[in-house]
Amino acid sequence: MLVERVGPLRDMQGALLHGKAADHQPGSMTPRHWHEVTQLLYAISGVMRVITPLGQWIVPPNRGIWVPPGVWHEVLMIGHVEVRSIYVRPDAIGGLPEHCCVLAITPLMRELILAAINIDYQEQPIPPRSQLIAQLLLNEVKTLETLPLQLPMPNDPLLAHIGRALLAAPDDSRTTEDWAAEVGVDARTLQRRFAKATGMTLGDWRRQARLLNALERLALGERVLDVALDCGYSSPSAFSAMFKRQFGIAPSSFFQD
Repeated sequence: MLVERVGPLRDMQGALLHGKAADHQPGSMTPRHWHEVTQLLYAISGVMRVITPLGQWIVPPNRGIWVPPGVWHEVLMIGHVEVRSIYVRPDAIGGLPEHCCVLAITPLMRELILAAINIDYQEQPIPPRSQLIAQLLLNEVKTLETLPLQLPMPNDPLLAHIGRALLAAPDDSRTTEDWAAEVGVDARTLQRRFAKATGMTLGDWRRQARLLNALERLALGERVLDVALDCGYSSPSAFSAMFKRQFGIAPSSFFQD
């Protein structure tokens, strides 16, 4: 497993955070790595699929993902992705998220991220303006809404087989009983094991997998009709209703600022 570091904490020279900008080509992927500091990944454009030991997250534009120290992750770029990363000292401020989560980036937070990227962190002593930007950015993180864009992946080999099959074919309509027969257990046992491994029923997990797959494809400009049918929905209206129930907004509006 590769280890990526911004640098030892002492190299941050007292700064609460550090910013970095990077643009990535469609389909590129970072190697598996972890940081000794917290990372906030924010995409100005494009969509990221972030894979961690706890599952996968889909991060559309104007959303960000919070990755605590020591959590290995790899990032697949869907489309051309303009990434702005903020690295935060673990001891910077109390009350920040303790687990991976996708955050809704407000207009204020977006401007704070862009301002933080342009700070010269080698300048000593750190100018008061830079310190204020960092402090305001970290306090703003505490106010951000978390979004249900995670898909927990089961470690159980039997369940992982089902998960991989459903990810490869979102329109797979086999029932819990069908899957139970395929893997050689009864349906009740399968549901119990799936809930224990993921915190979700098999039906809820499949629904989330379909919705996150749809998000990726909508971000690339595909038609709602095509996405809905390919993800196993009977009609675009059925897909839109499920999408709005989960995310609180229609698919056509999700990628608007």
